[in-house]
Amino acid sequence: MLSKAIRTDTQSPAPHNADSHDLIRVQGARENNLKDVSVEIPKRRLTVFTGVSGSGKSSLVFGTIAAESQRLINETYSAFVQGFMPTLARPEVDLLEGLTTAIIVDQERMGANSRSTVGTATDANAMLRIVFSRLGEPSAGPSFHYSFNLPAGACPRCEGMGRVTDIDLTQLYDASKSLNEGAITIPGYTADGWMVRVFTASGFVDGDKPIRDYNETELHDFLYREQTKVKVENMNLTYEGLIPRVQKAFLAKDKEALQPHIRAFVDRAVTFTACPECGGTRLNEAARSSRIKGVNIAEACAMQISDLAKWVRGIDDVSVAPLLATLQQTLDSFVEIGLGYLSLDRPSGTLSGGEAQRTKMIRHLGSSLTDVTYVFDEPTTGLHPHDIQRMNDLLLRLRDKGNTVLVVEHKPEAIAVADHVVDLGPGAGTAGGTVCFEGTVEELRASGTLTGRHLDDRASLKEKVRTPSGTLEIRGATSHNLQNVDVDIPLGVLVVVTGVAGSGKSSLVHGSIPAGAGVVSIDQGAIRGSRRSNPATYTGLLDPIRKAFAKANGVKPALFSANSEGACPNCNGAGVIYTDLAMMAGVATTCEECEGKRFQASVLDHHFGGRDISQVLAMSVSEAEQFFGSGEARTPAAHAILKRLVDVGLGYISLGQPLTTLSGGERQRLKLATHMAEKGGVYVLDEPTTGLHLADVEQLLGLLDRLVESGKSVIVIEHHQAVMAHADWIIDLGPGAGHDGGRIVFQGTPAELVATRSTLTGEHLATYVGA
Repeated sequence: MLSKAIRTDTQSPAPHNADSHDLIRVQGARENNLKDVSVEIPKRRLTVFTGVSGSGKSSLVFGTIAAESQRLINETYSAFVQGFMPTLARPEVDLLEGLTTAIIVDQERMGANSRSTVGTATDANAMLRIVFSRLGEPSAGPSFHYSFNLPAGACPRCEGMGRVTDIDLTQLYDASKSLNEGAITIPGYTADGWMVRVFTASGFVDGDKPIRDYNETELHDFLYREQTKVKVENMNLTYEGLIPRVQKAFLAKDKEALQPHIRAFVDRAVTFTACPECGGTRLNEAARSSRIKGVNIAEACAMQISDLAKWVRGIDDVSVAPLLATLQQTLDSFVEIGLGYLSLDRPSGTLSGGEAQRTKMIRHLGSSLTDVTYVFDEPTTGLHPHDIQRMNDLLLRLRDKGNTVLVVEHKPEAIAVADHVVDLGPGAGTAGGTVCFEGTVEELRASGTLTGRHLDDRASLKEKVRTPSGTLEIRGATSHNLQNVDVDIPLGVLVVVTGVAGSGKSSLVHGSIPAGAGVVSIDQGAIRGSRRSNPATYTGLLDPIRKAFAKANGVKPALFSANSEGACPNCNGAGVIYTDLAMMAGVATTCEECEGKRFQASVLDHHFGGRDISQVLAMSVSEAEQFFGSGEARTPAAHAILKRLVDVGLGYISLGQPLTTLSGGERQRLKLATHMAEKGGVYVLDEPTTGLHLADVEQLLGLLDRLVESGKSVIVIEHHQAVMAHADWIIDLGPGAGHDGGRIVFQGTPAELVATRSTLTGEHLATYVGA
């Protein structure tokens, strides 16, 4: 009877109110350059956000939707817990509805802490340590006895760092001179400066005697003496030998945080060698001698992850079966996501932005959470066309589990799989910030927007390639996975190095090109600087501008610096007041005194070309280039720097924009503009198309051509097929990744690569150019 009732009831149940919340609604978003943007984004679908670099994609996706989701989640914790969390201000937006928990998977490089590895950054290391503590023979004890980051497991000689430093004394001083003649060649140690006076007035060494004439005691005191209290010119100071001084001042700091000239000194003076006691494994004797099936934990972590996964499969022990299953799943995820070529002991700071992003993804692939919003920033960065399909499958898998996936992306292959597209623009900076299109990929193609028009762009192969002016020889390269590679890189032409992720491109270009060859290497790493740093300070542009203002007004240049004498006294030149609310989220409010202009009022009375300094810093690069290029404000030194910024496609960023707001691609282009004035003969670029809209790739190719025509040799690591097609010479590495790569599988012109189709790159390039 009951079954009959069910069969005859053909009416569908009334829609439930809970099912009506199927959109994320944004109304009146004004973050950064957004102009009152309102959009509706479908939930449980894959939405791709497109638009030129600087059009407002990140401001909408990261700065508005993801930021507000995270802020609201933080508000659900107790005030006590909130005191330990980062402070988040509410984004500039009228209404946000239908938000779900946002998980941001961005391309921020993973911490360059030398103790952080791929294994410690994921949970793989922790699980492996437990397996060894249970099954290792002889056991070294609980799992923390297998950790190089804890005293119980670390090698006592190198304290778990795996390497020891050796200082080259010839780089510290010139033994033929005395201290008073300037024998010390370390940055900051001038003969008449305090650093040297402590030595000469200490009584331990003679400041007028050449260092080579020192006796054994003097040399020991000069180089190695422990801290000793001394009186110098009636002041109590601490004397210390030169070596411990150098170690504290330069070696104890993260190398990336040092200023360029000091970093160059450290590179010259310090050599890092594998620790002789642990052989670079970072572990003590007990941890190294504990083995499973003849393998210790250091050897397991040094294996390529795809090999480690096979090894773990061979361990069969009921006592740790659930743990092995989880470890297996984590290792398989690495392989599936295209990172099987990494090893768990790889320092996380050496991963590229794309690799770091994919490593972070691993946590989410196995997650049982649904109805979550995943936010990705260009997930195809660093991926060969062959690997993009795999990344697309992973994004679709996250969607099919019932999640909302938001992706900021430029590659047509990635845009193609979207359920919904939001195109921002039409231009960049102040010319952007509006929604130009919303709809399906097919509708985008027909829409006539900049993205729609360029979606099917295909570069054609060069008719004629340039003739090299010489060659850069690399012989027997074995860095990372390179298998004794010999290659001649042609000079005076545009060389593109290709190959799947992990095939050895960076190892060849960054690790094997001799540093003395006048090489200028430009990557996408973060630019060190505070929130006070901006393009004007970073490029040195502010100096000629300050001088021009000072000269025109008869005052000193320091007045026109917000970090110096001209700073608003209320906010110290920051433009905002940071209020710390103890356990509540802190707030940043615009300074009422200077209204965010950063300068004291009297400074703004001084004008140059009809503008005050705050108005100049608010200009975009393109605007400033015209302003300083002609008329009464003509300043050739400033104009030359601005022209280079326009050349690299950064015309839309404002001069005073904090560096912390720039994307990886923008950072690289900013570095390129700065280096273009240098004398280096060989330029090495790492994926310069990152963050570039299809329409801007053409401008980049023009820039690369201009660099080559000005007599430079340009070597580009790149996956973008338009750049490959434009090359004079291609070096293709492979055939696979990790130990399946590391060989040169093709070298020649793009036309030859397409004609032979002998490699993965060749096949994809042939399809791309329609050959």
